Amino acid sequence: MKIRANSGFTTIRQGHADFSFSPDGITVVPRAGFEISAGCPYSYRQVIAECVREGWLRPVAHMRDTEYTVELLRR
Repeated sequence: MKIRANSGFTTIRQGHADFSFSPDGITVVPRAGFEISAGCPYSYRQVIAECVREGWLRPVAHMRDTEYTVELLRR
């Protein structure tokens, strides 16, 4: 789920507990996602939606190790 490398950043994948956060204790916000512009053709939107649904296209978040450490300390 989460891959930690010695390169100075942490990769957090969808499904890991840290992929989402709650800034106000009520709302849950994902750290990464996809935004498709209104100008994207409908047929492409369908292909993208299928890719996400099938798990071929997945959101991934990257955080600097220092930012991730601060996040962990806030708990």
